[in-house]
Amino acid sequence: MNNRITIIFDFDGTIALGDGPVLAYAQQVAAATADPGAFMNAIQLALTNPDSESLDGYDAVRRAAEEAAVDAAHLSRSYLASRGQLGTPEVAISAPDGLADFLAAAENVERILVTNAPDIRLTEALASLGLTGLFDRVVAGAGKPDGLERLLDEIPEETRVLSIGDIWFNDLAPAHRRGHATALVGEFVDPDATPTFRATTLTALLPQLQEWLASVTPTATPTLTEG
Repeated sequence: MNNRITIIFDFDGTIALGDGPVLAYAQQVAAATADPGAFMNAIQLALTNPDSESLDGYDAVRRAAEEAAVDAAHLSRSYLASRGQLGTPEVAISAPDGLADFLAAAENVERILVTNAPDIRLTEALASLGLTGLFDRVVAGAGKPDGLERLLDEIPEETRVLSIGDIWFNDLAPAHRRGHATALVGEFVDPDATPTFRATTLTALLPQLQEWLASVTPTATPTLTEG
């Protein structure tokens, strides 16, 4: 019998919270626009009032950049430059309250961090979040959703899997199609999303995720002794 349990976490917008990284990206992009101030105001508005047109804050920056005729090369340079500031005082991030305790208490559970972001300051960022050593595996530059499909292919079919993220299409849909549990967090709305669990923050979901974990954790069978 396979008693394996695997929980897959996304990074940005899921375990790394705060608008700092997106705003750092936007500031880099804004330098190539005709009106940097107006560009930043548009991004602030998109973050304050998320809509169903954008997958997340990064996608909102991309869409605004396309409207401002910013080329793809500048977008790429801007993104990499912003990642170089990740987890610094200038681009601060925070972890959801209770996450570190949840991860530490998840005994006999494979905890995997899977992100499309490159491996730039990820180690330092996890340290700033107080999550050092709490993931069994970190996969950077994953190329989700296809990268998540490949990861799921490696997991034994009988494994109980929970995938947690803030973008349905990238972080959860591949797991959902295989019958796995999913948890969607964040402000951005995807009308096609049908997650098992859903809340604005991961902190709000933790009690339900703890119940799920308890429900799929094998119960030890008492050892019978003669006498």
